[in-house]
Amino acid sequence: MIKLTRRDKQELILNSDLIETIEETPDTVITLTNGRLHLVSESSAQILDKIIEFKAAILCRWSLLTPKTGAQPQEPLPPDSVP
Repeated sequence: MIKLTRRDKQELILNSDLIETIEETPDTVITLTNGRLHLVSESSAQILDKIIEFKAAILCRWSLLTPKTGAQPQEPLPPDSVP
């Protein structure tokens, strides 16, 4: 979920997984997968930064909760090998 600002200065918390498109026309219009539109103050670049920060935070929290087994990462298999 990302925090955005509507044009009337009200805060909006949006599920970024539901974003289908972001357009600047010149206002920023977010279209969700269900067809709803949201007009926000942030630019498309700012929205993308917020999405990346949100997803990175999820990965960081997950890695902190994952038990450490001490196992070393495995070498990737050659592309022509069959597992």
